[in-house]
Parts: sequence; structure tokens; C-alpha cells
Amino acid sequence: MGGLVLKLSPKERILINGAVIENGDRRSRLSIVTPNANILRLRDAIHPEDANTPVRRVCYAAQLVLTGDETAEASRHKMLRNIEELSQILTDSDSRALLAKASEAVLDDQYYQCLKALRGLLPREERLFAARLS
Repeated sequence: MGGLVLKLSPKERILINGAVIENGDRRSRLSIVTPNANILRLRDAIHPEDANTPVRRVCYAAQLVLTGDETAEASRHKMLRNIEELSQILTDSDSRALLAKASEAVLDDQYYQCLKALRGLLPREERLFAARLS
């Protein structure tokens, strides 16, 4: 059986196709078998005021598709362009691999996978900004 498996902490909240779902008092595991379901862990959500760096802005764009606030069609071209711009700056092999996964996910309308790949770039981006300010 394929699909996405979510492991939830007690009281953790997720958004699935626009509905907020809260886990009970115990850890649990959900298997999402419906293809193309829009899912967002609310602990991973980026607030609009926190979308203040290049990687965070692309993450936020993917998040808007997952929450239903933007359509995939309206966001796809801009997200691909922003990912391409990031690839001009983040040239190491690990970053390139994550950016390639993010691009492929956007092309396949898999915005959760796109967000997951982009989130892997956040620590690197933070280090680069910290080094720049030093």
C-alpha cells in the first residue's frame, strides 16, 4: 500500500484538504491513501510575516497551495522560477538535490513533497545569513 504515512505526536494538528484535525492524547500513525490530498502539519506552517527569506518565501508559496489559498496553476510558474533562482545561489550538491526534488514535486503537483524538500534548505540558508552578518 502506497501513500503518505504521518506519525503524529499527542495533540498535534494537521490540515487535510482544508480540515484541521487534532490528534488525541497518544502518538498515532495515519496512512493517507488518497492521492493528491493536500496535507500540512501545522507545526511546520510558516506564518506570512516569517516568509522573509528566499527559501521561506518559496516554502510559503507551497504552503498556500496545500491550504487551498492558492491554486497549483496560479503558483506553479512562479515557484519553478524561484526554485531556479535558488539553484543559482545554492550550488552545493546537497542543495541542488533538494532543489531538484522540489522542482520535480511542483511539476508533479506534489506540493507536500516540494515543501518537505525545501524545508531541508532552511538550516543551510540560516547558516549563510548568519555568516554574512558576521
